[in-house]
Amino acid sequence: MRKFYILFLFLYSLTNAQSNLIINNQEYFETKGLNVMVFHDYYPDGHQTGVTIIQNGNRIAANGDLRLEPAPGQWSPVPVVGKRKVNIAENEISVSLSYPDSSKDRKGFNPIVYPNLNLKYNVRVKSINNTIKIYVDLEKPLPEEWVGKVGFNIELFPGEYFGKSYMMDNNYGIFTQQVNGPSYYDKNNKLQITPLAEGNNLVVSPENENSKLTFQSPNKLTLLDGRGEYNNGWFIVRSLVIAGKTKNAVELTIIPNVKPNWIYEPVVQISQVGYHPNQNKIAVIELDKNDPTVQKTELYKFSLSGQKELVLSNVPKVWGEFIRYKYLQFDFTKITEEGVYLIQYGNFITSPFQISKEVYNRHVWQPTLEYFLPVQMCHMRVNDRYKVWHGLCHQDDALMAPTDSNHFDGYVQGKETLTNYKPGEHVPNLNVGGWHDAGDYDLRVESQAATVYSLALAYEEFKVNYDETTINQTEKLVEIHQPDGKPDILQQIEHGLISIVNGYNSLGRLYRGIICPTLRQYTLLGDGVNMTDGKIYNNANGEIKDDRLVFTEENPWRELYTAGTLVAASRVIKKYNPELSNECLKIAEAIWGNYRSTNWDRSFAAIELFLTTGNEEYKNYIINNVNTEKQIINNAWILGRTLPLINDKNYELLVNSAVQKLKTGLDEEQKENPYGVPYKPDIWGAGWNIQEFGVKQYFLNKSFPKLFPKENMLKALNFVLGTHPGNNTSSFASGVGVNSLTVAYGVNRDEWSYIPGGVGSGTALIRPDFPELKVWPYFWQQTEYVMGGGACDFMFLVLAANIILNN
Repeated sequence: MRKFYILFLFLYSLTNAQSNLIINNQEYFETKGLNVMVFHDYYPDGHQTGVTIIQNGNRIAANGDLRLEPAPGQWSPVPVVGKRKVNIAENEISVSLSYPDSSKDRKGFNPIVYPNLNLKYNVRVKSINNTIKIYVDLEKPLPEEWVGKVGFNIELFPGEYFGKSYMMDNNYGIFTQQVNGPSYYDKNNKLQITPLAEGNNLVVSPENENSKLTFQSPNKLTLLDGRGEYNNGWFIVRSLVIAGKTKNAVELTIIPNVKPNWIYEPVVQISQVGYHPNQNKIAVIELDKNDPTVQKTELYKFSLSGQKELVLSNVPKVWGEFIRYKYLQFDFTKITEEGVYLIQYGNFITSPFQISKEVYNRHVWQPTLEYFLPVQMCHMRVNDRYKVWHGLCHQDDALMAPTDSNHFDGYVQGKETLTNYKPGEHVPNLNVGGWHDAGDYDLRVESQAATVYSLALAYEEFKVNYDETTINQTEKLVEIHQPDGKPDILQQIEHGLISIVNGYNSLGRLYRGIICPTLRQYTLLGDGVNMTDGKIYNNANGEIKDDRLVFTEENPWRELYTAGTLVAASRVIKKYNPELSNECLKIAEAIWGNYRSTNWDRSFAAIELFLTTGNEEYKNYIINNVNTEKQIINNAWILGRTLPLINDKNYELLVNSAVQKLKTGLDEEQKENPYGVPYKPDIWGAGWNIQEFGVKQYFLNKSFPKLFPKENMLKALNFVLGTHPGNNTSSFASGVGVNSLTVAYGVNRDEWSYIPGGVGSGTALIRPDFPELKVWPYFWQQTEYVMGGGACDFMFLVLAANIILNN
């Protein structure tokens, strides 16, 4: 009996140890169904930093840190993150932090005005069994004037808690879908939201085992709705720093709800559009790394009577581990019969998808051209049947930006305007053309150029004469779903060129960007016509100065890149608008002639100039200056287009030699994950990078078909259409496919809506290893629409797939 009892204690302790929250080799706390990261991420603006809780497969809390406001916003002070210390023996992670951050104080991108407070502190996170203990130690007691203002905040993701309950001591409530008052002004005349509840013991979502959390503190806890001040705010649990204390100035206990033996449910990732009969068809199955089973996977086809018929059943190939999951691959390439299918693995059933020769011919690339590009058009009124997407906007563009100024969105005007215009002076002819940036309505020259370039390449390669939109530049009017007899893609190229060319002619150089002057305008959610009054500012008549600002800069990379895009566009609109075509070429040649550098930026412009003009000067420049292996490897996709036109053996040998090494490197890179694409996100999702990769693979396949198969490009397309990490298998292209981003970060995000054909940035990485694509309209790093490198590259890939697979 005694032996049995000792064995029981041993087995119990072993089981209990395995279920305890302990620090793993990635240096975060882990047990089945629970992860706690401590300052692995570094992006508080995007709710990615501090103490982060992933419970039962979902990130439900983040940004746990000491903050100077009850509900901080994007431009609120954040600390400098110092050294992390990991103490395995004590099961503790600590981080040193301090205010202010001199790199952000009134300078840099998103500059912040820091108050007069020097504060150094440590955040210590310790786990005892499955309980999280958080302590904040100050170097010195909090200054008296800051008592009651500084507290430890941890934010709860609203999308997880809408409609769920909370209990604070003896008070109860529901997390509402919209923010509700009352609000008030504090003694400093700053708007504050009345707390939802206050007390010492808080339980959120007690009715739901996936999102239940308990908070306890010997000091008062406050539950706030951070959306009261900022639309993109989260629910906040806050504990103030105790006056006069340094050690344990904040004490907070968090008790997650850990399911015994929780395991991540399998997810089958497929293209939400479907597949062409002639392409490889590989579904990726994502499993918990501790899941020992590999089940049979079944492919079903629907008959005309609506019945499911099993057409393939086998055990999928084990690919291996990537980030935090185990992956399988189910290859059904041999199935080529057209029809509607679905895949089942265990209890997971995919959405229906088609196998068809027409899969990429309709409803895939068209929404980008029919909806997204028209909706993004600046200086136009955009109608869509009964709907007005936005009114005739920004007719007062733009005033010359003040010198020695640092704009909050990263624009910098130096000591001079670099033009004949004085700071604050109106620059004429800028109120035409261009596309709004997805979230904030500005016009960045590189975004305009990238969009023009992608569209120009698409037209040049695929001769897209699709017409579904009326675009009237004279009336500044767009009518969606009303054909006007002109190819939409050429009209869009023209619209982007008008902005760039008019800016150049007015300023005598390219603009850096055009953007609103105030944060109040910048954070506008709704119709862009409301950003300015449409009247040109004139100090003499006392009108309000709300006009956007135009910035300039000396930046060879942007100027030469734009020159290359202008000349590429000049080729494709030569017959459509010969006058504009000639102007583009003239400006591009002038920009190229202004620089005598031998860097790649000038080579890119020279290549496009040579492809357009055939001029020997550009040909000789390419031969003499594109001469390093690194240059060629990075840019082989465009250099391949020059080989048939440049009769130079040394140049040809150099390019072909480097391309062989590019092929070897790419082969190794494709082995890094089960998707065969370069998925390496930083803060933003890597969708737009992968689309750019796909476009380059198209041109590499065209120039070097024996080295670069068409499947490389198709893998990139499948990734965007749903074969990507995480349990949200949506297509990144809104309105494209069975499941897609229909809540996205566009100009209509506050309506929890989307713009068809817009393409989000895609699955982000919560450091160090958690892929995430949430249904949440305010995550620019996951669902913000991207212009040239996003939607237009996506359209290019679909057009390319349709042509290649059907020919």
